[in-house]
Amino acid sequence: MNPSPSLSIGAVARQTGLTVPTVRYYEEVGLLPAAPRTESGQRHYGEAAVRRLVFIRRCRDFGFSLDQVRELVGLADQPDRPCVEVRDIASVHLTEVRRKLLELQELERSLAGFVSSCDTACAGGAAFDCTILEDLALPVDYARVLQRGGCCAAQLAGPPRARRSGTKA
Repeated sequence: MNPSPSLSIGAVARQTGLTVPTVRYYEEVGLLPAAPRTESGQRHYGEAAVRRLVFIRRCRDFGFSLDQVRELVGLADQPDRPCVEVRDIASVHLTEVRRKLLELQELERSLAGFVSSCDTACAGGAAFDCTILEDLALPVDYARVLQRGGCCAAQLAGPPRARRSGTKA
């Protein structure tokens, strides 16, 4: 039986689309087993490490947190554990992604309101008269926003105010 090929950290990084510092980091935080080293101290990886790094990279591409990746790696390492454990991790992440999507949609509405207000009230004039700059300078009741369970920029911005033509702040 031939041993798996020995790959340098640079070769592994190129194959997985990661950077060398990222490969080292995943090793440092325990997501990737420490690579054996040559007499000169260079790390050398086998195909199992490449597969593990591809798995980690894909998890991160899907936005899983490092803690979630750690759980998923643990489940992958113990194939007899129930699939429902994997599904539960993915389900929690899906809920978080959907929450973030709602925040982004709210942010989009606020920004669209800012742009529309500017188009209507002041576009073409001096920056001093811009409704966007005026709206961004309005104070926000952060305690109220956070009490409602919010923290996204759209909630902090509030609705843009229409400005009377010809008035200056």
